[in-house]
Amino acid sequence: MENEYLPEWAYGMDCAVTVVDTDCRIIFMNERSRRTFAARGGAALIGHDIMDYHNERSRGIIRRLLNEGGSNAYTISKEGKRKMIYQTTWRRADGSLGGLVELSMVIPGEMPHYVRS
Repeated sequence: MENEYLPEWAYGMDCAVTVVDTDCRIIFMNERSRRTFAARGGAALIGHDIMDYHNERSRGIIRRLLNEGGSNAYTISKEGKRKMIYQTTWRRADGSLGGLVELSMVIPGEMPHYVRS
């Protein structure tokens, strides 16, 4: 189920973009996301409930985000790569909550940090 609300740039980004609706059903996976989750089914995961793939702590975060809005960010190490995961709610054009989007990107072990005013 491809979603007409998604901009074209999301398809070819060099990071995984996964979008779910308010029922936690996957409605979009870009190419990187499909490759990331190929062992679990890749594009075949569209329409599946993400709660089936998360532990109880993660389910609580997902429920909180869907109830309160906001975002959640953290880093992980997986298959020898360091990744930043950023999850945030998205809204429809009418302002109603549409669901969650997750960006997963490979980041270097050491990153510059700048303070800007």
